[in-house]
Amino acid sequence: MATEVYSSTTAPNPKSSLCMVPSEHLDKMRFLVKLMEVLFSFVAFILEEVVNSCVSCTALYFFEFVSCTAFLFTLLLLILLSTNLHTRVSITCWPSLDFGYTASIALLFFVSSVIFASDNTGTTLERSAVAFGFMAMSAFIVDLVLFFKTRGFPWQKDGRLESSNGGPMTVEAQPETEKLAPTPSSVTE
Repeated sequence: MATEVYSSTTAPNPKSSLCMVPSEHLDKMRFLVKLMEVLFSFVAFILEEVVNSCVSCTALYFFEFVSCTAFLFTLLLLILLSTNLHTRVSITCWPSLDFGYTASIALLFFVSSVIFASDNTGTTLERSAVAFGFMAMSAFIVDLVLFFKTRGFPWQKDGRLESSNGGPMTVEAQPETEKLAPTPSSVTE
């Protein structure tokens, strides 16, 4: 008797799992690439933090800002997109946000790594931090390529640009099937 009452409510729900990969916004390959982005950004940040002294610290601080920002925000994005937490946030344009963020961080990693590579004292830690900065940039570029291959640009649907109200811009090219009502001058009596 007791098993009949409780059996239907205690059945496992496959939608309530913690990690939902693949999901509508993140497939398994991009999930692994995003994990690599988080790892490379974190290692670049840690290596940069271990540097004891700098001659011109501006490049070091810029690299620190980019690597820390990339680590924290990519980790946040990874958690949101691989769980159902993204449904609780009032953002509806996840593909556009993901693509724009990934492109921006790839560009920032490129710029900060080039600047830090050209303006450091040449220690092993600094060279290692730069190397992980370039590896993180490469991971972000791979993520962009995978995104483009699987989904295309996020602001386009089926090769057509989207209109500003969310619906696709289409031109009806079908021939008209109904004839217009005859005009009074064309009616013969």
